Amino acid sequence: MAKSITFWDIIERTLEAVKEPLSPKEIWEKAVDLNITNGFETTGKTPWATIGAYIYTDINRGGENSVFVQTSERPAQFYLRKLAKKLNIEKVIEQKAAKAINIENNSVKTFHERDLHSILTAYVNAHIHFKAFLKTIFHETSAKGTKGLNEWLHPDLVGVYFPFKDYKDEVLDIQTHLSISSIKIFSFEIKINLNFLNLRQYYFQTVSNSSWANEGYLVVLNIDEDPTLKDEIRRLNNAFGIGLIKLNSDNPFESEILFPAKYTPQIDWDTVNRLASENPDFNSFLNELTEDIKIKKVKSKYDPILKPDELEKYILSKGISTSKIQ
Repeated sequence: MAKSITFWDIIERTLEAVKEPLSPKEIWEKAVDLNITNGFETTGKTPWATIGAYIYTDINRGGENSVFVQTSERPAQFYLRKLAKKLNIEKVIEQKAAKAINIENNSVKTFHERDLHSILTAYVNAHIHFKAFLKTIFHETSAKGTKGLNEWLHPDLVGVYFPFKDYKDEVLDIQTHLSISSIKIFSFEIKINLNFLNLRQYYFQTVSNSSWANEGYLVVLNIDEDPTLKDEIRRLNNAFGIGLIKLNSDNPFESEILFPAKYTPQIDWDTVNRLASENPDFNSFLNELTEDIKIKKVKSKYDPILKPDELEKYILSKGISTSKIQ
């Protein structure tokens, strides 16, 4: 009876075949490409996470005697210790970093970041945490000023939660008399890929254009599975409060809040005023939500919310997919 293949076999055989350091996700993808995973069965949806756990456990327990050696931290890549001694690791790392930057700068996308707005709009409207209505902010409609003045000023979308269906009129009335509001304002910045090459740029762009709201979020379709990347996002989240949403193009309503945003009760009205002065879409958003608050009903035209079957057709028509992260 043939011996069944294990995660250990996959990791070792792949690194021996490729002969260069790889991240856990790259190990799994290369193993699939090389047919090393033939006959292997796993119920997990992210086998590369398990591969990462195996490698980290081996390094933590084995120390200098471990089977694997970590060759870089950002992104986290690993190699077989027995092969690392024969290889110029520094040269390989430099070559892979240059390749990654080239891919990031020159990759051809079949869809635009703005095509993801409809997925986020449907998800956020249906999710119990948000139950919000969103509006796209078109940056190109903003007033033209001094170069760099409006950089990182505009979020991609803004949203509002209205409590009209969740609270009785009597409760809403007393909140008004007590100068209390259950209304929440959200701000979102959308990106297609998130990895160590662009994390700080994308995160601080979101800090800049979304911290004025009650809650601000960076929203991504693809995120590198490197565990050290999520550790860094957690640190940034603790320090600056911007949350992270992972979109799921296969099942949009199974998108996830990986890191919740810190709720800020006080809106930054100076930034709101600046946005309203610079951008007609944002100014329109303020007028619309004000009118809805007055009549205690959502009557204004926010971004359209597609039904599940419409959303599925939309995603197919746009060619949106969770592509491999190099």
